[in-house]
Formats: sequence, C-alpha cells, structure tokens
Amino acid sequence: MTSTETRRAKAVKEPATPSVSTRTLALDAGNYDLKFWDGTNSPRAIRSVHYQLPQGRDPVRFLDTSPLIEMPDGTRYHFGVQAYKYRRQQQTVIENKVELARLHLYACLESWDGNTEFSLNLHISTPELSRNEAALRSQLMGVHEFKRNGVPFQVTVDQVNVEREGMGAYYYAQRLGLIPDNGYTIVVDIGGGTWLTRLVDAEGEVIDENVMDRGGSYELAASISFDRRLTDALGTTVDPGLVMDGFKAGHNYADTGLSWAPWLEEYLDPWFRGIFQTVKAQYTPYMARVTRFLVTGGGSHLITERLAGRKLFAVIPDPQFANVRGLFPIAEGLQLCMTTR
Repeated sequence: MTSTETRRAKAVKEPATPSVSTRTLALDAGNYDLKFWDGTNSPRAIRSVHYQLPQGRDPVRFLDTSPLIEMPDGTRYHFGVQAYKYRRQQQTVIENKVELARLHLYACLESWDGNTEFSLNLHISTPELSRNEAALRSQLMGVHEFKRNGVPFQVTVDQVNVEREGMGAYYYAQRLGLIPDNGYTIVVDIGGGTWLTRLVDAEGEVIDENVMDRGGSYELAASISFDRRLTDALGTTVDPGLVMDGFKAGHNYADTGLSWAPWLEEYLDPWFRGIFQTVKAQYTPYMARVTRFLVTGGGSHLITERLAGRKLFAVIPDPQFANVRGLFPIAEGLQLCMTTR
C-alpha cells in the first residue's frame, strides 16, 4: 500500500464526528483565507491577514471572524478583516505560512460546546509535503495555551495528519462524483500566493506534481495594482491585498468606487494562459490518459466562465472550501450522503 493509500485508508476509518473527549478539526491555512471545519454546520473562514499589536496599543473590536490572539508572553495578534483598521497589517501571502502555523491554528480554534480545554486531532495540508511535514508536526503537536478574544484556551493536539494541498479537494470531488473511474486526473489548485498541480491516477495515487511559488491570484492582483488607470485615479499606491479582496466584491477597490472590471481581461487572459500552458507542457507525456482536469482553490472563481462547457474540465463547487471539506475524515458509511447533497 502506498503512503497516499495509507493516509486515505486512515481517513476513511476515522469517525465522522469527534468523540466525547477529542475534537476533530480540518484546517486549510491559505494565503487568502484561513478555512476550518469540525464536520458540523458549514466551514468557516477568516481573512488571512494579521497585525501584531505593540504593548501600549489597545485593540480595535475583536470578533469570532476577526479574533484577537494573546500568547503566554503577552504578545498579541489581531486576525481577519479588523486587522485592516491598523496602520500596518501583514498579509500571509508574503510571509512563511509554516512559521505562522501555531498562530493560524489559534485563530481558528473556537470553543467546543462551550469548552476551551480539549484534545484535538488535526487535519491540515501543505503545498510541499516532504519539505514541511516534519516542521508542521513539530510546531503543532502537544499542549497549547493562549487566549482567544480574551478567553483562555488549553488545547492538547494529539494527532496531526498532513496531506498534500489540493488533495483534499480531490477527495471531496470524489464524494461528489466528479472524478471518473478510470484515467488520470490533473488537480489544478489556484490559491492566493501559489498555484499547484497534482497528477493523480485512478487509484488516487499522486504520480507527478508541481508547486509554483508564485503565480496565484496575488500575482494577478499585484499586476493590476501597478496600472496607472488605478493609481492615477486613487492618487497614491494601490494595495494588492485590497485588490484581492475586490476580486470577490465586483472588482471594486475597497470603498473608493474605483473598479478595474472594464479592463480586467487585459491582465486575466495572460494570467490564465500562463497557468494552463505550464500545465500542458509539464504533463504532455500523460495527456492521452487524462480524463479530468479538476480546477479548485480560492482563485479559481476568476476563470470559471472560461472553463464552462469544456468536457474535460470540472470546477469544484464552492472551491474556497473544497480542500478543507476533503481533509476532514468522513466515515465510509457517509460517502453516499456526501454525493447526494
């Protein structure tokens, strides 16, 4: 049995809901959003931006969707959209996500049935498994004490399952019946900072892969941010992070009323072509056996219309949360329920 099959077998055997003493959480700490799901209700998201408060600075209002995290040494970090209210916030997309793993976990750990002391089985993903798996386990395993929105937490992480980023979306697509029974599937995961591909055979084994450190939707946003039609109208420099926010809000820049929608195509077309020309070049020897391109990730909504009607392509529904849904272990008896929703 391959390592991929072993991980999938373990996922199927896990219970669908946490036991009385141990909570299960899937966490997809993306460059744009921190997504998390405990198997109940719907997945949640927190904007992946934060601000470290100086000791003498009072925080702005904190929320569940914009939590304030306080460490035992007194350092404080405000996450989410509220971080934009400070002068100099940090975008995760330009930082090292592995080094932020603990903070991202704390931001997403809400109370469990009112309890803030519990054990945790954690399911996460990373673009480069061989490079990051050991470091992530080292950071996340063990006892964690912190305050979230002023409430003390003590969480013991008993288990950390690390999967290749994008494969959660593949497993979720299987549950939805989007993956053919034969041939190869190319997973194209377009994220905020990176985009990546996985070539997966009919048994679910990854037989080739490619991770691009750049080229995600942030690069598209950065290109747009330098356009004079935007900077001249604004009268100052443009924040690519706010352009990324605008991708999901009618292509408008914050509350200024400025929009790049009329000329978006000038940037979107070469960005789109660059991604898929790279995919085609890498997987040319396998193309005769490819029966599905599965497009997912938080940036995939930008190209959904371009792929409509193409038989080989499937854009996963609600792609923002596809990876975190697939990371969460589902008992074998629930597979049918997932495919009929």
